[in-house]
Amino acid sequence: MGEKRTVPQRIRWRRGTVTATGRSWRDALELTVEVPGDGEVRSLAHPSLVGVPEVGDDVLLNTTAWAQRLGTGGYALVVAVPDRLPPDPTGPGHLVKARYTPLQVSVQGVDEQDTEHHAAIAEAEDLGGMPVVVADLHSALPAALIGVFATDPDLKVAYVMTDGGALVAGFSRTLHTLAPSLTGVVTVGQAFGGDLEAVTLHTGLLAAKHVLGADVTVVTQGPGNLGTGTPWGFSGVAAGEACNAVSVLGGEPIGALRISDADPRPRHRGVSHHSLTAFGRVALAGVTLIAPRGLGSELGQQVEEDLAGQPERNRVVWVDVDGLDEALQLSPVTLSTMGRGWPEERAYFLAAAAAGRYAALRVPLPEEV
Repeated sequence: MGEKRTVPQRIRWRRGTVTATGRSWRDALELTVEVPGDGEVRSLAHPSLVGVPEVGDDVLLNTTAWAQRLGTGGYALVVAVPDRLPPDPTGPGHLVKARYTPLQVSVQGVDEQDTEHHAAIAEAEDLGGMPVVVADLHSALPAALIGVFATDPDLKVAYVMTDGGALVAGFSRTLHTLAPSLTGVVTVGQAFGGDLEAVTLHTGLLAAKHVLGADVTVVTQGPGNLGTGTPWGFSGVAAGEACNAVSVLGGEPIGALRISDADPRPRHRGVSHHSLTAFGRVALAGVTLIAPRGLGSELGQQVEEDLAGQPERNRVVWVDVDGLDEALQLSPVTLSTMGRGWPEERAYFLAAAAAGRYAALRVPLPEEV
């Protein structure tokens, strides 16, 4: 007999009983689960994956993130309701996302051969100059959308969610609330649960333009951001790659800068090193960086200094913010980033709204397309 191999364990498994149900949105249901040894555990189920747990059900939980007391992801996640399994899927689609994990799911991709939109994606040559707002945090989405609509309320805006944060679009309460304002959500890469699914960011952008008919698209990762305090070790670095995708497809990449005078960490004050790295060093095809006016002299000067070292391929545009403060105060969702809201992080949300405003002003006229 060979020596028994020790395998490191990466998931904290628990069983428990549902004692209460809470809020529900899009494809998410909050639960309270009584777990022996842990007590009452704040939990979340995605009904499209595990069915709808009810009070009294025994559930299998992944409590890894809950035990770490994470912010965005600090739920225990329902993996299964073993005694009441949901029916087998019957819909079309052969795209597998969360591939080769125990929770891989099958979805229908807008770009796969048997869909009604395959020809549109296959034949689409470019984005026709469509402006695309790119930000590294999901929390920028509502502010960017507010900036677009405060400038031109008749524009159609799509959202493309990448897989740097949460993979399940249904996790986002922001998307649930903003749904009436969006022409649609496209989840790309390993992310899933949007109105449309796509294999890559490139086909996701093409779907936003040629299937959803968007005038403007916003690209961010899903809720949650993984950072390590190192120059390159943060999930938002993919914002630079997103700009490259927009450029190669003939769109106009517009960078929503992460600006703060409230963050206690020096690397995120003024223009965050996340923005400077993603847009300044990864976006090799160039990106228009939007700085909002009205930040105040001290922060405004700091932002100007931080952006002075941008490569020539990146253009910095200062945008007037008349009316944006008032519009942000009327946001249909609670504005919050890194645990701080409006007006504490006014500069951050104002920067995203200014990027949305600039995008609205850059929508090509019909004769220009």
